[in-house]
Amino acid sequence: MYKHVADLWKRPRENLAELWRKRLMAFRREPTVKRIERPTRIDRARGLGYKAKQGYVVARVGVAKGGRKTPKKGGRRPKRSGRFFTPGRSDQVIAEQKAARKFPNCEVLNSYWVAEDGSRKWFEVILADRTHPSVSSEMKWISKNKHRGRAFRGLTSAGKKSRGLGKKGRGTEKARPSRSASYRKKAAKH
Repeated sequence: MYKHVADLWKRPRENLAELWRKRLMAFRREPTVKRIERPTRIDRARGLGYKAKQGYVVARVGVAKGGRKTPKKGGRRPKRSGRFFTPGRSDQVIAEQKAARKFPNCEVLNSYWVAEDGSRKWFEVILADRTHPSVSSEMKWISKNKHRGRAFRGLTSAGKKSRGLGKKGRGTEKARPSRSASYRKKAAKH
């Protein structure tokens, strides 16, 4: 069954036609972070660690597409008045962080893309309550303090990808443990 669901999601606009339009209309009316009863893409959620039991939470998060803009400042030096910038994180990482702020007692396990239109992208974020007995008994690692705030430290799958940790070898010497750490190391030598 999951194989057929996965095939539908390869081309959702064509395969889900009318349902896709209705979903997008519903998503636009929802708040930015909304807890949902069950995942929209059950195959993807199960593959990323979701289980239909107490202690697991799924939240749908909307993120604005495109670059960001700072307010206009007066004064001199036009060189310093750059107003448009792109965030240093991917939209998926931003979505995970929004969900982590909304559910402070939970840890982000993973997330996946659900939909997008001209102005927003929606991701579903899988969270686990680290204090819940059903979660802490099967995932002992998540209840340890060193896994607190995974989404903010770039330790989720999307976070590692945006930090450039997907590659190994030549050209990635400065990526580990992090770019900022290697620059600090370089500054300490001089």
